[in-house]
Amino acid sequence: MDIFIAVLGLLAIYSFAFLLGKGLSKIRLPAILGWLIAGMLLGPCLGGLVSQEAIDSTWYKSIIKLLEGLAGVMIGAEVIFKDLRKYGAKTIVITLFQSLGTFLTVSAAFLAAFSLAGKPLYLAFIFGGIALATAPAPVLSIVKQYRADGPVTKTLVPLSVIDDIIGIAVFFTVISLVAGSSGVPGMEAWKIVLSVLVPLLTGSLFGLLAGFLLNRVRHDGFAFALFLLFLLLPIGVNFLFDFLLFHSFLMNYILVGVFYSCFAVNWMGEERKKVLLKWFDPILSFSLLAVVVNLGMPLDYRYIAGSGVFTLVYILSRALGKIGFATLGGLATKSEKTVTKYLGLTLLPHSGVSLVFTGIAASTLAVVDPSSVSVVQGTIASAAVLNEIFAVLLAQLGLKKAGEIHVAEKAKEKGPSGPSSEDKGNA
Repeated sequence: MDIFIAVLGLLAIYSFAFLLGKGLSKIRLPAILGWLIAGMLLGPCLGGLVSQEAIDSTWYKSIIKLLEGLAGVMIGAEVIFKDLRKYGAKTIVITLFQSLGTFLTVSAAFLAAFSLAGKPLYLAFIFGGIALATAPAPVLSIVKQYRADGPVTKTLVPLSVIDDIIGIAVFFTVISLVAGSSGVPGMEAWKIVLSVLVPLLTGSLFGLLAGFLLNRVRHDGFAFALFLLFLLLPIGVNFLFDFLLFHSFLMNYILVGVFYSCFAVNWMGEERKKVLLKWFDPILSFSLLAVVVNLGMPLDYRYIAGSGVFTLVYILSRALGKIGFATLGGLATKSEKTVTKYLGLTLLPHSGVSLVFTGIAASTLAVVDPSSVSVVQGTIASAAVLNEIFAVLLAQLGLKKAGEIHVAEKAKEKGPSGPSSEDKGNA
């Protein structure tokens, strides 16, 4: 009965999120902003349509992880192998610049702040580790809504995935060092490696198998069923690893969808690809909405009232690191001017990743230094509320300034029937 009530509450939140997103898109704001606000207003922190107990439950987390895997399909589908020759090496270099640059910038800012405040200096590196990753789901939602395309988008989409992999490596290294120096067992290195390697290998393997079979199936309906089946299989394998080996959700499910679709789509013919992705679009749309609403649920606006100077330091230093080092990476790789100037603005969303990392950091600090737990949790929670709202708007601005939203909107205005009325008048 409790699960039934929770499901009804979730459906109500998703419905409100959908309508609010539609309303905001009408006034040229990102729909994702409505989804985040819906999760924040109606989730356990305020509206209470679904309880904290429900979103902490295994069944709910399992559904979200499944939807993360489905949402990852969009990233992989955008990674076309022929484009990697042009953008691949540059993307990796830019990612390393802005990821490690953000880690150093945030760590340096907190070293100065904690020196003045008399807080333990090692906390600065924990904040740096939390700050460097970018949340793929908000990025995906904005790209999908505006059908953005161009150099910034082609760099941003794979970058958000590589950024998360680097983020996992850096954050868990920092946490392990903190725990090890205090005599507390940290997360073993092999677990960190498997959390990335298993999704990558299973997604790629099943993607290759799907691509091979899909080219030999004539009926589109049967091909779509195979596409879904071979996507669910690697997600299921990762569930087995989580439940049987780790007894928790450690695998990166977005990576499963990314690498599955990357290999499956690149093996498909162009016509088959268009049909299958068109049919998959409703599943993708719901997956993105649910995942983003889930990001909004832990965000409690009441944290803003209690936020202090550390929150300001975190938001500003992270923005400086992302924007500044993305620009330096663009200059170093001689990327397009739009990439160099505007990519950094699109990298600011990261609430989901930051909250997961914060929970892990808090668990470690509860043993190592309990008095520091509230410093980390309070700062990141208040920063997440403020940052995520403005980050979404700045990400939209970055794509618009790059001219990639403008192109998508013009294409939408022209529609399938031909040129827009303005074009006809000019003709």
